[in-house]
Amino acid sequence: MTKYKVVEKFVSINGEGQKAGQLAVFVRFCGCNLNCTYCDTKWANVPDAKFEYETADEIIKNIKDTKIKNVTLTGGEPLAQPGINELLEKLSEEKELSVEIETNGSKNIEELKKLKNTPSVTLDYKLAGSGMEKFMDVSNYEFLEQKDTVKFVCSNRVDLEKAKEIIDKYNLTSKCKVYLSAVFGKITPAEIVDFMKENTMNNVNLQLQMHKFIWDPNERGV
Repeated sequence: MTKYKVVEKFVSINGEGQKAGQLAVFVRFCGCNLNCTYCDTKWANVPDAKFEYETADEIIKNIKDTKIKNVTLTGGEPLAQPGINELLEKLSEEKELSVEIETNGSKNIEELKKLKNTPSVTLDYKLAGSGMEKFMDVSNYEFLEQKDTVKFVCSNRVDLEKAKEIIDKYNLTSKCKVYLSAVFGKITPAEIVDFMKENTMNNVNLQLQMHKFIWDPNERGV
């Protein structure tokens, strides 16, 4: 039976994405295959990170005990967990749950998309400011659906220009929801809005990390 490395479980609001402001159960997995410069959960990715091994059944029981409908699987990198599809398959059988998986854009999602009741996917495109752009798997874009999201976290204007290039090249706004977000403290939301106006970026959304305005930006479990 597969056991997963879970570093954190909590209930809060979704701070971003299509269900921003709604309550969700968060399950954060340990470990990531990338090392983004601006990562705000590096503590979950270090070799000595504290975690608990949990089976799919244990994770699902904990989720259902909260009576919260929205579920966000995050990390770290959930798709780097060995056997993650077993958990996703079992979650897909829980019809009352609305499951989202946040993934860093380097892992292929084709197998995930073969599940009968697939979770919604929030897929990052790591821009140059992250230091991880070379690892992006753009073949994922052929599997996107309207319930999915592609997110660009921008550090500067160069990042914004590359985000626009990728959005246009792959016609992302016709496939899924698209968000531009700021690296906290590196670029202002106003600068992103100005860029969107300059480039007439229809059907692209500005995203603010709501939880970082409600609580201390470094607060865990929120």
